[in-house]
Amino acid sequence: MPYPFGHKHNAVAVCFAFLVCSAFLQYGLAQFCTMGRFDAENFTAGCKALCSKDPAFEAIVQQFGFPPLWQRPPGFASLLHIILEQQVSLQSARAAFDQLQTLLGSITPEALLQLSPDQLKACYFSRQKMGYAQGLALALVQGELDLAALEAAEDVEVLTRLTQVKGIGPWTASIYMMMCLNRMDVFPPGDVALLSSARQVFSRPGTALSYPELLSMSQGWAPYRTLAAYLLWHAYLSKKQPVLPAADLG
Repeated sequence: MPYPFGHKHNAVAVCFAFLVCSAFLQYGLAQFCTMGRFDAENFTAGCKALCSKDPAFEAIVQQFGFPPLWQRPPGFASLLHIILEQQVSLQSARAAFDQLQTLLGSITPEALLQLSPDQLKACYFSRQKMGYAQGLALALVQGELDLAALEAAEDVEVLTRLTQVKGIGPWTASIYMMMCLNRMDVFPPGDVALLSSARQVFSRPGTALSYPELLSMSQGWAPYRTLAAYLLWHAYLSKKQPVLPAADLG
């Protein structure tokens, strides 16, 4: 999956997070009003529709082809994996997730709640991620969150329900909606890889594209904002790693 933050907690990160939240409140909430979905049948058509909206996307497709159809199964394990990917490299998150899977076999809320802090630490969970994982598992076991019910819920309801759980913010909820629920019109707030890619794709002399500007720009890509993100991630990864099999991305 091509969307790591990768920054550490410091003054720069705090300032960036503040700008992201401010921009999301100003522009981002408006996107969560529908529940259009993409699948193998309409994915390419949606990408082509974006290409007709903006020649920059057409240039991505001409240079790198259409992006992979990045998907993960909905449920606890995938949401936990996305939480593990917050602010670390994808490799680190994958190592933690794989270690947990080796330990448990099947990753379920009930099984995770049986683990001790030392067992989670041995799976490379930080103290903060331990709390998030246990809080999510407890919310599911106690019926405070029903992930299966979210599959039929409107986008704004999915966002609202997920972000009521500690450790799940708009970015994590957005990635879950995009990758696991196949929602067509979601643009994840604060994704550094997206911003980096957009700065290259929409380059302009003398000034760098800011995140609030990118989020505002994304309004014009509705109702295909998820696919716009996929195209930008695809360009980002293709420039970093010219040969990257889709099977390695998620």
